[in-house]
Amino acid sequence: MAQFKERLRELRVEKNISQLELAKVVNMSKMAISHWESGHSEPSIAQLIEISNYFDVTVDYLIGKSNF
Repeated sequence: MAQFKERLRELRVEKNISQLELAKVVNMSKMAISHWESGHSEPSIAQLIEISNYFDVTVDYLIGKSNF
């Protein structure tokens, strides 16, 4: 099952946006996005919700609990 870091990168690449562009959307630094994608840290629940809304996916999908 996919992990958050893999799903985040996959969605970001599909939408053709940079880490910096995503960072602006969720009001974080580019470094934070980089750490999330490398698995060094994870977002808060509020940030997960914001990311899921931006990419129009469920939080369950983001964290790898579902494939939808």
